Amino acid sequence: MSSKALILWCILLGLLQLSLGAVRHYKFDVEYIFHKPDCIEHVVMGINGQFPAPTIRAEVGDTLDIALTNKLSTEGTVIHWHGIRQYGTPWADGTASISQCAISPGETFHYRFTVDRPGTYFYHGHYGMQSSRALCAHEQEVGLSSKPFKWIGEPQSLLINGRGQYNCSLAASLINTTLPQCKFRGGEECAPQILHVDPNKTYRIRIASSTSLASLSLAIANHKMVVVEADGNYVQPFAVDEIDIYSGEELLSPHQNRSDPKKNYWISIGRSPPENFSADYDILNPPVNPNSNIGSGVYMFQMNQVVDVILQNANVLKGKISEIHPWHLHGHDVWVLGYGDGKFQPGDEKTKFNLKNPPLRNTAVIFPYGWTALRFKADNPGVWAFHCHIEPHLHMGMGVILLRLFKM
Repeated sequence: MSSKALILWCILLGLLQLSLGAVRHYKFDVEYIFHKPDCIEHVVMGINGQFPAPTIRAEVGDTLDIALTNKLSTEGTVIHWHGIRQYGTPWADGTASISQCAISPGETFHYRFTVDRPGTYFYHGHYGMQSSRALCAHEQEVGLSSKPFKWIGEPQSLLINGRGQYNCSLAASLINTTLPQCKFRGGEECAPQILHVDPNKTYRIRIASSTSLASLSLAIANHKMVVVEADGNYVQPFAVDEIDIYSGEELLSPHQNRSDPKKNYWISIGRSPPENFSADYDILNPPVNPNSNIGSGVYMFQMNQVVDVILQNANVLKGKISEIHPWHLHGHDVWVLGYGDGKFQPGDEKTKFNLKNPPLRNTAVIFPYGWTALRFKADNPGVWAFHCHIEPHLHMGMGVILLRLFKM
């Protein structure tokens, strides 16, 4: 065999190995731990004794094999790999009672799936309200499930990389607040994380919102950020002073540090479902009958069917208010075709849809009293959740199931 042939075979074998990717093994133990993420000690859910949980790094084409053992003594658990489309592995999506049964205490479940594209993603619990079990989710879950219903309210602490402060403010001396100034001796679990940077150097910031309720606006004092990726999909870069981010969204923003090296800068932060609704539905007032019907909430689609969805926001059950809802689709990305105020009207698709270059996302926001139009292709067989990513809303039933069966 000639040397050229040997070189050719080496190249082919190298390409084959590259296309197959590596198999990366992880062992995760989910367990209760004592921790002070907001300076107050809580029992939180950690993985391998860590809070926040370990970071997973992989390359496109790699296979992740994650052995998840439930060491919680009183409840089941699952892990959802948010933004991973799970082509060919819908059973690894990690949604309790939809793609799998909850993992019982003492049991181990192997999540094995392929990383099909680059991007910034996060993983979280998808059983009960475990996604935000760090602080007050247990009290919220009990209140939302009780009779009569009891609303606990918003979480009183926000964490950045697992650190926050309760009942004090780091910026008390700079803003109008009744909270006292936070005082740290050094080494506290809740002390703010300090990012050390060099002047005139560009940094890539990966942002994911895992809030259970709040919508946030993130900014770096006296600096601009350029958004280049959203939910694992590249976007036309655009510069912003601050980024609005909603629960379940993931963003990538390069940031050029033009700071004064002598200064510090803050980062602040039972029956078939209806196909449509009555055209005379009043979105500006509470519903006449606030009691919802119990239904299966399952929509079935044909393979490769193109589906358009109009998410219409309306008034809450009581009072005169409408809220923000970030809706997340498992197993697929969606094109966000358009959005508008008020009720969606026939003909809006002709004048308000962007059919040229709509952003491709896995989470889309509906604003108060507004609508958002989505399109996706049902090309991934499986049973997929489609729901509001605000955890109390999902717990109360704001979600449906999309079903695309395997072709036999």
